[in-house]
Amino acid sequence: MPFEHGDRRDRVRAALAGLDADAVLVTRLVNVYYLTGFTGSNGALLILAGGGACLATDGRYRTQSAAQAPDVDRVIDRAVAGALAKRAVLAGVGRLAFEAHDVTVEQHGLLLAAAEPASLVSLGRVVEELRMVKDDVEVALLRAACAIADRALADVLPHIAPGRTERAVAAELEARMRAYGGDGAAFETICAAGPNSAVPHHRPTDRVIAAGDFVTLDFGARLAGYHSDMTRTVVVGRAADWQREIYPLVAAAQVAGRAALAVGADVQAVDAAARDMIVTAGYGEQFPHGLGHGVGLEIHEAPTLGTTATGVLAASVPVTVEPGVYLPGRGGVRIEDTLVVRPNGPELLTTAPRELREL
Repeated sequence: MPFEHGDRRDRVRAALAGLDADAVLVTRLVNVYYLTGFTGSNGALLILAGGGACLATDGRYRTQSAAQAPDVDRVIDRAVAGALAKRAVLAGVGRLAFEAHDVTVEQHGLLLAAAEPASLVSLGRVVEELRMVKDDVEVALLRAACAIADRALADVLPHIAPGRTERAVAAELEARMRAYGGDGAAFETICAAGPNSAVPHHRPTDRVIAAGDFVTLDFGARLAGYHSDMTRTVVVGRAADWQREIYPLVAAAQVAGRAALAVGADVQAVDAAARDMIVTAGYGEQFPHGLGHGVGLEIHEAPTLGTTATGVLAASVPVTVEPGVYLPGRGGVRIEDTLVVRPNGPELLTTAPRELREL
């Protein structure tokens, strides 16, 4: 495997010292994958502070788990969290850290009973924080996923024309991404035409694309668990004056947001670099969402770039920059790229052209 899962688990162990915990129970499947390589739909991981780790899954994944996570012990039991809690007690664990944000009230009660007499302490989002900073292998996968999406878009754009439906265009984008090596779409592809382009998370329908429509495409490819994310907005036919007004505004704000990405930059300040331009132009109320988000094993992950977000950017953190202006009943523009924060300026992973394109 190209990933150093053992090193990742050691970084989790380092976090346990601050919690005065003897072990951690990881139950979020995406975090189990990050720490072991196991991709099954039922799994949990126990990491002991003093060394050693155990993966629990059920009998369906006996062979798969052995192949994907050969460097950890295994327990085969359908009740994965409870089985590992009991194993922790047998190992002498007195304080067990767990992912409280992933456990329901009912599951917490079951976990308390299984872990008795050990006490439970919240781990917090330690694993998610570790996942923010990507290693070279992770960035390479993101770069490849973005290249797949870029290539698919280049194929699809010439076929966007009056008479086609949003649903057909979205399906073609997803098919192209699979044809070029993607494991599938990173999320449900958005194709929003005409007034629908003013709905940021519009779901494709059978609406027929017409001349004069803005068409917004928000999509990405998934590759080995990693997600790309990109948005482009085009005009079918000749752009109207109002379209020529808001498109350059969003494009300029997007450039400003990208330029603000720097090691140590405050996430609110990055958002403001783009948002202030849109507010000054009188469209602040028409930009209702944050500027961007982290991306990796999940399409939306830490950090967040927004007006209420907190924190600063670190090197090797991939984020999106996606300002938009949406005019209800008329249409909207969003332009989005995936980039990686670098000491000498951000690395752009999505490279499709951003200038106003009239199809």
